[in-house]
Parts: sequence; C-alpha cells; structure tokens
Amino acid sequence: MFRKIIVLLGLSGLLFACQDSVRHNQDARILAIGDSLLSWNSAFGSSVPDVISKELGQPVVDRSVSGAWMLTRDGDEEGRGVNVPYQYEQGAWEWVVVNGGGNDLLFGCGCGRCDTVMDRLISTDGSAGQIPDLVRRIRADGARVLYTGYLRSPDLLTPIEHCKNDGDELEARIARLAAAEDGVYYVSMQDVVPPGGLTYFAPDLIHPARKTSRKVGERLASAIRQLNGRP
Repeated sequence: MFRKIIVLLGLSGLLFACQDSVRHNQDARILAIGDSLLSWNSAFGSSVPDVISKELGQPVVDRSVSGAWMLTRDGDEEGRGVNVPYQYEQGAWEWVVVNGGGNDLLFGCGCGRCDTVMDRLISTDGSAGQIPDLVRRIRADGARVLYTGYLRSPDLLTPIEHCKNDGDELEARIARLAAAEDGVYYVSMQDVVPPGGLTYFAPDLIHPARKTSRKVGERLASAIRQLNGRP
C-alpha cells in the first residue's frame, strides 16, 4: 500500500509543482511553505493558501509542494525546491504559514520505530531539530510563524490513522516549541474531520477534499486575524 501511495504522491507532486499559481508577489506579506496539506486543490484555486488569501483579502505566496519532506541532507541539491526548508526565502513577510514532517514519518520510517526520524525533526522538548532550526531562521528574518498540524481520520482505516500516534507526538513537540518561542504559533487540525468523515478526503483517503482545504484555510486565516488584533 505504501508503495502505491509513494507513486501517487510523486505524480501529484510533479503536477502541482508545475501549476502556474502565485509563487512570487512583491506586495505579498504572507508566505506558505509545506507539503500537500497546503498545496492540494491548488489546481481548482481552492488550496489552503488560496483560502487564506480570499479570507484575508491579501495575496499569499504559495511555495508548498506535494510530497515535500521536512528533513534535508547537506549538499542535497536535488532536494532544493521540494524539501520544506528549501521552500523558504527571505523576504518582507509578516507571516509564514508552515507545515511538514508527515511525509518523513510515513515514508521515512513507515510510522513505526520512528524515534530517530522524530528526533531529527524535533526533540522531545521542542528545542532542537530541523523544525526548530527552520522556525528560528524565519523568526530571525522578522516574520511570525503559524505552524499547522495535520488532519486526523477518526473511525476510518486510512494511512493518516495508521500514523496517528506518531502524528500526535510530532505535534505535541511542535506545540512545546511554539509555547517556548516568541512569535511562533501552532494551530491544531485534529478536530477538522468528524468521525467517519469520508467525504472530507480526496479519493486517496490522504489528501483533503476541497471543503476540508477550505476549513483548514479558514481556521488559519482566523488565527492570523486574531493574532493581528483584528476581529
């Protein structure tokens, strides 16, 4: 099953990486980087960054890529533009919306015996690892960080539910990072999909349906409004 999922994600990554979506905009103050949770449905103009842009009435530069991993290796030129840290570019950003780590757990260790991968992503206390390194690089450039968690699929047999325990641990560590770092915020998406919510997913039972991207985008846009002191 995992092999089929890898092929699917690879093809979808190529498709969405080629989409002529908004990648550069000098007036934009919001950047989105991450994996398919953000980029999915961009072909319909209804990806999570698309929804954030519509909700806030301002442009969002979307550099997220389906199939992106968080972990990188020194000298890995082939990973540039795909791995999440390489998607980030310094700019006059007020906010950077980030997600990532799920593909590392699903494909890097099959969501089983993932201690090494997990610790490389982020330590138990949230203080070290590739995710904190990326977050601090963004903060050093002056932007605030909104880190979004992943969907869950209660009462459904999906790869997401297979990864639930590792996903819960990853996000608990990210929440600790956000609690300890000024200007870093974690937004959970664990309650977006109701029990048995089959229609909240694309046919592959991994990626969000259009209505789910809308719900995630609306939640993130609401968080930005509140953190900016706006109703």
